[in-house]
Amino acid sequence: MPNDFVHLHTHSEYSLLDGLGRVKDLVKEAKRLGHTALALTDHGVMHGAVEFFRACKYGEIRPIIGVETYQTVWGRPMGGRDAQFDKENYHLLLLARDMDGYRNLLKITSQSNVNGYYYKPRVDHDFLAAHAKGLVATTGCQIG
Repeated sequence: MPNDFVHLHTHSEYSLLDGLGRVKDLVKEAKRLGHTALALTDHGVMHGAVEFFRACKYGEIRPIIGVETYQTVWGRPMGGRDAQFDKENYHLLLLARDMDGYRNLLKITSQSNVNGYYYKPRVDHDFLAAHAKGLVATTGCQIG
């Protein structure tokens, strides 16, 4: 029996020190519960996206690809490395609506790890605004 509820904030084993479930097991459990869709939103990475997409297609679950980003403090660049101003960050949940959104998630996670990494893979507001097409944004937790 289909269940209209959809988990939009789900971490897998790719969210180090936060996620526990393996991608295939998450999809199996969603299917067992009658869910028709499931999101994968690991912290700052998309390492499980392809595995998740394939497992969802195999399990006849609609995959929603996302990421929980670490956002810099307002006005601070993602390249900032000042211990006083740049250690703090906020969480923002991003979900891809379409292929443009998926491509933008790849750009955001890549740049946050390559150019924004300072304690965590961070992204700033200007970069997010420039790569917002095809994305849905929401808070992910109390640090959002």
